[in-house]
Amino acid sequence: MELFLNTFFVLLGALFSVLNPIGVIPFFVGLTQDYNKSERSRVSLLTAVNVCIILLISFFIGEYVLSFFGITISALRIAGGILIASSGFGLLNANPKKRKGISKEVEEDLANRNSIALTPLAMPMLAGPGSISLLIAFNQDHHSTPEILSSVISIIIVSLLIFLILRSAHYLAKYLGASGIVAISRIVGFLTVAIGIQYIISAVLSIIRGI
Repeated sequence: MELFLNTFFVLLGALFSVLNPIGVIPFFVGLTQDYNKSERSRVSLLTAVNVCIILLISFFIGEYVLSFFGITISALRIAGGILIASSGFGLLNANPKKRKGISKEVEEDLANRNSIALTPLAMPMLAGPGSISLLIAFNQDHHSTPEILSSVISIIIVSLLIFLILRSAHYLAKYLGASGIVAISRIVGFLTVAIGIQYIISAVLSIIRGI
């Protein structure tokens, strides 16, 4: 039970920090400002479901993708650590327009899209390269049955939290205000940078031990 709970809380905290649904609130509010309440709820649910599917696929078959391309876990951890830390620095700078690969062309094209739940909300704004690489690396170190079960539950819970946060996004934006959202984003950004650096350190130590 201790192993189960430890894995659960570690992955839940790491995923929530990297996905940072709080930081997506301004985007969600802006993209759904013309939607009614039921449409916002539907987009929130679809986004959460899409994120859950993407994360589960990354967790279970990401290792095979690495094997196919001949990528080592150490290389993945370093690349993932850089991406995670970069995402965190973006949050610390409080410049959401530059985070997670949302280009001007994508923003201009949003008006012509029928659904925004999969892209850009689920991917790459939430389930981006950082979270995907985090899950692949996490699976390499946590492959016992209790760890896998707790990891799946963590992914489901964080997806549920995303749904609840996005569903309440318009209320949270009104309550927190722009300064409140920026403050929370910076706190989460600091934690995200720390997670990224820890992944890089772990990879480097693993390479040194293997020499």
